[in-house]
Amino acid sequence: MSPLNNYTATEATVDGFDVLRLTDEARQAEVLIARTIGCNAYSMTVRGRGILRSPPSLGVLKQKPVIFGNPLMAPWANRLVPDAFQANGKPYRLNPDLGNFMRDGRGQAMHGLLTGCPEWELVALESDRESARAVCRLEFWRHPDLMAQFPFAHTIVVTHRLKGGVLEVETLLENHAVEPMPVALGYHPYFQIPDAPRDSWKVHFPAGEETLLSEKLLPTGGAQPLQLPDSAPLAGLPEMHVLTRLARRADGGAEFWVEGGSDRITLIQGPQYRTCVTYAPPSADFICFEPMAATINALNPLADGTRHEVADIPSGGTWRESFWIQHSTVHPNPGN
Repeated sequence: MSPLNNYTATEATVDGFDVLRLTDEARQAEVLIARTIGCNAYSMTVRGRGILRSPPSLGVLKQKPVIFGNPLMAPWANRLVPDAFQANGKPYRLNPDLGNFMRDGRGQAMHGLLTGCPEWELVALESDRESARAVCRLEFWRHPDLMAQFPFAHTIVVTHRLKGGVLEVETLLENHAVEPMPVALGYHPYFQIPDAPRDSWKVHFPAGEETLLSEKLLPTGGAQPLQLPDSAPLAGLPEMHVLTRLARRADGGAEFWVEGGSDRITLIQGPQYRTCVTYAPPSADFICFEPMAATINALNPLADGTRHEVADIPSGGTWRESFWIQHSTVHPNPGN
């Protein structure tokens, strides 16, 4: 196929929702993005292999936006306890009466405000001989219910870029506030391997340390070395790790992967994603590698007053980072 028509970027209506479709015909790759359901890339297929856990319908995704695809967790990732946070030396409290954030089974606020947000605008949908791209923008500062929970005026621009069969998810934050804005967002992609039993999967976690968690799944302030082989059986591992001291490639990326049968799914997170949460319940057929700009509950100090490492965007400044998702075929060693 000619390089001029290999990539396409189109818009369609699916189940009554606006969907953006990116394709790479040469690699037989397709990405579907539900713009008005959190700007969620809810499906990715490569050579007929569905590597993201996709919903049976977009109506289901609207009802349950955090168990399918690749939801954005912002302005905080994972848990925020106790319905409050600190920034620039000031306390801020969430307003539960607004009903725009979810809670975990323990009643703790989690996953931010935007997992099912319908307010994303399409800025650009384009393709050329290099890639197919969808650029969407959320002007957070225009929405009073969002600002009431996180009073930092900002804009988020998410670019999904399909190139060479690889999906790049780039996030840009623009701080319009007069004070620095903390960055604690993350993503929660759900990966699956078709036709390979979950207990046969192997994983690679490029980390030297894991954070110790309380029974409420909050950081205690402690850590321990992570001692796993480069290719570790998933069966028998704890369902959740919070990984730090990530081993970085020369370009600053940290490379996680899961492998089963002849499939390998790789997530590479850029250097400003400092933490990765891995989540793989033993009763489920998925694994999550969650790139996060800061750790769980990073906007609150620990019990002893110690503060987590959190990046700040100065007034008028920006923050930009990417992660990449790719599928590859592996061939088991016949001698094994």
